[in-house]
Amino acid sequence: YRQFMEATGRPAPPFWHPDLDRPDEPVVGVSWFDARDYAAWAGKRLPTEAEWEYAARGGMTGTRYPWGDTADRDAANFSSFGLLPVKSFPPNGFGLYDMIGNVWEWCGDWYDRDFYRQSPPRNPRGPLEGSLKVLRGGAWYCAEDAVRTSNRYCASPETRDFSIGFRCAKDRDEHR
Repeated sequence: YRQFMEATGRPAPPFWHPDLDRPDEPVVGVSWFDARDYAAWAGKRLPTEAEWEYAARGGMTGTRYPWGDTADRDAANFSSFGLLPVKSFPPNGFGLYDMIGNVWEWCGDWYDRDFYRQSPPRNPRGPLEGSLKVLRGGAWYCAEDAVRTSNRYCASPETRDFSIGFRCAKDRDEHR
């Protein structure tokens, strides 16, 4: 994220403390717009909510968490006292780290509480408009119910918070 700020002149997000922050910690305090712009700068995008959940499950279906049905603080950073470096816990079945806990993650979709009652069953794209953006995954301070793989949360896209970060997605190269 530092390289993005240097290349674009984007100001540092709140909670940016270069003397205290470790380079292996997720960036926090970024708005949805900051996350979207970083992803575009990096040649990527924010995942849809459906993509995020599919990735978070890591190949598991019908379980509360990527590792099973029982909350496990040895599998993710939740119910704790602060942010941890990326890869502090084992990866999920897809080899992805920290999909649950540590920081809430922005998704590309607008939030609609009832969207999935009428959405397409396969790879749904979120609503075309709204006032809130989707957040997934829970954060370090969340209780076990908030870090369930299916848990949904939302915030205004302008929100910058010490517990909100993001991850990028990229469309699969069809020429492989």
